[in-house]
Amino acid sequence: MAELVKWEPFREMTSLHDAMGRLFEESFLRPGWFGGWEPAASALPVDVYETDDHVVVKATVPGVKPEDIEVTITGDVLTIKGEFKTEEKTEKHNYLRQERRYGSFCRQLSVPAGADVDRVKATFEHGVLTLELPKVEAAKAKTVKVVAK
Repeated sequence: MAELVKWEPFREMTSLHDAMGRLFEESFLRPGWFGGWEPAASALPVDVYETDDHVVVKATVPGVKPEDIEVTITGDVLTIKGEFKTEEKTEKHNYLRQERRYGSFCRQLSVPAGADVDRVKATFEHGVLTLELPKVEAAKAKTVKVVAK
């Protein structure tokens, strides 16, 4: 048997309002494409993972010299700063598309508990900055063997 449901036009208008909001949020006119704000993840992409002995942070910084990257740790905040420099332009170009990013960047991440920030090792190879933060002994997983009596 079919049920009768009272029609509420305002509920349908709210649904339309939500759909229009999503349309504009997901449109091609996202902020950042024309010089506005840019999400941190796209400004400097990073991977953070852990091994048995280290917390590893890898940041992609193509075209930046290692000496132009500043890495600091204050408390539990890891900061990576630098700048993507523009190329010297000898002649004016009529760009059809210009997507490469130029300008300064600053990415901040929380350092996981148990990382020894005093013994950080930083390496740079092929545009990838790798930071290895050793884990303190207390943070390493310990296996306890269970013995039957």
